[in-house]
Amino acid sequence: MTEQPKRLWRNPASLLGLALAFIATAVGLPLMFADLLSAFNNPYAGILIYLTLPGVAAFGVALALAGMLWERRRRRLHPDEAPALLPIIDFNDARQRLTLAAYAGLAAVILVLLSVTGYRAYDYSDSVRFCGLVCHQVMKPEYEAYLHSPHARVACVACHVGPGAKWFVHAKLTGLYQVYATAFNKYPRPIPTPVRNLRPAEETCAQCHWPAKFFGAQQKSFVHYLTDEKNSPWRIQTLIKIGGGQSAGDAPVGIHAHMNIANEIYYAAADEKRQDIPYIKAVDRKGVATEYFSGESKLSPEQAAKLPLRRMDCVDCHTRPSHVFNTPEQAVSRALEAGLADASLPYLKREAMRLLAGEYKTEAEALAKISQELPEFYRKNYPAVYAKKEAAVRQAAAAVGELLRENVFPEMKADWRAHENNLGHLVSAGCFRCHDGEHKSRDGKVVTKDCGACHTIVAQGTPEQVAKARLQAQPFKHPVDVGVDVTQMRCDSCHNGTSGL
Repeated sequence: MTEQPKRLWRNPASLLGLALAFIATAVGLPLMFADLLSAFNNPYAGILIYLTLPGVAAFGVALALAGMLWERRRRRLHPDEAPALLPIIDFNDARQRLTLAAYAGLAAVILVLLSVTGYRAYDYSDSVRFCGLVCHQVMKPEYEAYLHSPHARVACVACHVGPGAKWFVHAKLTGLYQVYATAFNKYPRPIPTPVRNLRPAEETCAQCHWPAKFFGAQQKSFVHYLTDEKNSPWRIQTLIKIGGGQSAGDAPVGIHAHMNIANEIYYAAADEKRQDIPYIKAVDRKGVATEYFSGESKLSPEQAAKLPLRRMDCVDCHTRPSHVFNTPEQAVSRALEAGLADASLPYLKREAMRLLAGEYKTEAEALAKISQELPEFYRKNYPAVYAKKEAAVRQAAAAVGELLRENVFPEMKADWRAHENNLGHLVSAGCFRCHDGEHKSRDGKVVTKDCGACHTIVAQGTPEQVAKARLQAQPFKHPVDVGVDVTQMRCDSCHNGTSGL
């Protein structure tokens, strides 16, 4: 009797591969259906269901095929064994027809499952919870800040990847190193900014914020609370001169003149964070280029002109559009304005800022210190207030703790000090990186430092004064007399986020 050759898949490698594929599929299918039908979302479950288990199944199938190829080659090298024969398909055989139909049905089911799994894997890898929660420790600062930002309903990939297959592939490939860095604890603390491989803003931001429609001015109210005993409120009403998106004239005006469609502005930075800008090149709509050199730079004009040039776009001013770490001054003022803490508690602004600016190793340590020291301050220095308003004091401590959770991340060493926000000029150089009156061209032109080029103050003072004021242009008045003309100084010379006003 002729010996029947063994099937090619009957070898250790193929059997192991088929076992892996079967187990991964048997475990993954119920979990996938449970995830599709469940309202509860777990970021780590998504990794298991749509990335890990399909990967194991695919590896098992690949191993099985490799084992079959290896077995076929082995038999060719050993002709004394029964050769591996290809199957003979005969559609006249009812048993073979039934077997082929079963295989075809199984293949169709597998194709559908692979399509669903592949789409869900793609969709999951682009989700906010994947970006923010999977690498929990690494991305916690950015994720928490994002949740409280104006872009909290915009998916991470809309800005960090944008439309098109090219940047999708680019993001996934660069993400491989990030996975490695996270897995082996190779990532820096804090994550360095600005992001070097960020897609140009005109391909992301401009998809929603249409530059051609920037024009006019917008009124904005800045709310501050002083660090005096009464936490005195101080308001500044301004007209922000947006302008500049698509000017018909030769000299576009307003903040967005920097982004005027017909203009091009380039700059060279002498530092990694783009805070020291010794060289600017402006090209107008006629193609005329003007070069400006900083008189305060340590570099010569020739050295500055040789630095790598970057064309200015949205993120050069809006450096933290979705990941804003508010300074203690900003955070506490907003909490008081929103009524999250009782502004009648003496020196609440000052004490809250002090606690938020403390040096902590962990978030738990910071929260414990806030919950202990703020009530202790009132118990010791204002016992009558504490006895009357103990509940308000503890509510204030809870509010300050929440501000810390949103803006200060000790484990990642991330806060307003680590990541400059160049939108404005209060606690970082911001606008004054270029508009300092020191950037001059060879023919005597100067990059203006006139505050009126970007905004006009129309009212300022206490809430009562602002309510009664006639809205009209006026010079800036500092809420506290510091003995010098503050308009001749850079704001961040004094303001560091904890100095108050």
